[in-house]
Amino acid sequence: MPRFAANLTMMFTEHDPLDRFQAAADAGFAAVEMLFPYAHDMDVIAKRKQAAGLEQVLFNLPPGDWDAGERGMACLSGREAEFEAGVAKALAYAEALECPMLHMMAGLAPAGAEAAQLQATYRRNLAFAADAVGSAGRSLCIEPINARDMPGFYLRTTDQSIAHLDAVGKANAWLQFDVYHCQISEGDLTRRMERLMDRIGHVQIAGVPDRHEPDEGEVAYGHVFAAFDRLGYQGWIGCEYRPKGKTTDGLGWLRPYS
Repeated sequence: MPRFAANLTMMFTEHDPLDRFQAAADAGFAAVEMLFPYAHDMDVIAKRKQAAGLEQVLFNLPPGDWDAGERGMACLSGREAEFEAGVAKALAYAEALECPMLHMMAGLAPAGAEAAQLQATYRRNLAFAADAVGSAGRSLCIEPINARDMPGFYLRTTDQSIAHLDAVGKANAWLQFDVYHCQISEGDLTRRMERLMDRIGHVQIAGVPDRHEPDEGEVAYGHVFAAFDRLGYQGWIGCEYRPKGKTTDGLGWLRPYS
């Protein structure tokens, strides 16, 4: 039976950010994920999570200047010190939130950047982050993102992701398999899941193509969830979608799995 975590950045936005923990619990979720917790004091956010009785299963490393359009720093040469400071900050939040896994965003490839330099920087930062996160008893994941939603993102495909993971060889570094992004970029979901299952550390979902509830769109999520069960996936499935209206009004798809 799949286990679902509400993404508090995209879901329950009719509530103030800190109130979304209790809203998710009231809607029947046992776990949550989010993009970034850093706008709030770590002790405050930890208390709200604990009061709601939820597990925090994932959040991202600091992405650089998000408001200016940055989407991660891992591939950006010359930003290594800032990247390392971001890892340390994320680990402090992970300890407070008892979060077992962190996601490292690759970043946007600068125009004109050489492929070899991008690869070397990315792999250097991937190895650093995996070691730091592993020393804290936690895991790291990387996620390819489709070029339509995020043009210029360095990490675009599952094959590219696996090549980087193989190159650094860190046992606590995993693929974050986002069904939404994979369907748009690559397709062939079932066979890809079968091939990659032992490399997947976290899963995310959304309806394709509009990123709304998973019971709308071109992906047969009943089949996808059954495939994850058949293949023995034991992790959480993050609901990283934008509800069409009030979040609770669109949760009918979740009832068969409650």
